[in-house]
Amino acid sequence: MTLLILFALACYFLPTIIGRNKKSSAGIFALNFFLGWTVIGWIIALVWALSSEYAPTHVVVYQTASPSPAYAAVYCPTCFGYSAPGGAYCCKCGRRLSV
Repeated sequence: MTLLILFALACYFLPTIIGRNKKSSAGIFALNFFLGWTVIGWIIALVWALSSEYAPTHVVVYQTASPSPAYAAVYCPTCFGYSAPGGAYCCKCGRRLSV
């Protein structure tokens, strides 16, 4: 009988067990604890526990106040893009640059 109760509790708190290492583990537990008895609340908690966490990407661009002419980008007349200085081919379309 005790094993059956432990198995039932483990099934009930399955979303909490799965999502225990997430940042939102307290929210998953609260949803599972208070609304897990409804099937919809349990499913929502399970989906939340299984979903991946959003990891924002930060891009930092440093730009000098006045770029020197030696570091100016090369203009490609074919694709209208800019490539790195000193390159023989356009980085966007791959055509040969006439420098």
